[in-house]
Amino acid sequence: MDVRSIQFDPRRALRAARILARNPDALPEVFTVIESLSLGTIARLRRRLARTASGRRLVEARPDIVALLADRAALARLPDGSLGRAYLDFVEREGISADGIRGASAEGTRGSLPPPLDWVNGRLSDTHDLWHAAVGIHGDVDPDGGIHGDVLGETVLLAFTLAQTWNPAIALIVGIGEVKLADHPGALRLIADGFRRGWRAAWLLEQEWEALLALPLDEVRARLRLEEPLAYRPLRSSELRAAGAL
Repeated sequence: MDVRSIQFDPRRALRAARILARNPDALPEVFTVIESLSLGTIARLRRRLARTASGRRLVEARPDIVALLADRAALARLPDGSLGRAYLDFVEREGISADGIRGASAEGTRGSLPPPLDWVNGRLSDTHDLWHAAVGIHGDVDPDGGIHGDVLGETVLLAFTLAQTWNPAIALIVGIGEVKLADHPGALRLIADGFRRGWRAAWLLEQEWEALLALPLDEVRARLRLEEPLAYRPLRSSELRAAGAL
């Protein structure tokens, strides 16, 4: 089966990209771009997983981490300073959930990949917010009390993800972010630094995140060659709208 023929639809990707450029909170459009423009990325990542013992274990077991990430009571019982607690703090502060991301993915996609490519693709989105917590890219509480995405932090993490995956769909989304954020002081430098960090880090897709949740966050960062968290002022979509950038 030619996976590229299932996914590649540049016109559909560009339509979704235009919507995303106007509304960076339109999460289903992110998944539309990824489905339509990833070419053979997922198959390539699957082949890379097969070259490592941990990658082969994951593909064989196909764990579903969303159940763990959705159990906030269990996450709250993890030790202070653990990765799981950092993840919980992040999703509660941002008003998001692992189930919500999976729902947005289902809304934004229309095809399906054959096993085990479906699991590889899902693993990337299911662990996305764990990457936020582990890498240390997250902003403050939205000052107006609403839920508005940190466009700068998201673009920085996507640049990190681009360095990890070399997915052309991610490159397009990062490019949209760079255009929207070009006038924000220091934004392009931060995005470039996100890419550099992703290039230097361990390969996060092959990590058995289920076993890392209870570990101290500092230990996880050292193990995965993640640097100190980024220091930056979040730029929320609400601020971009008020400035007329969206």
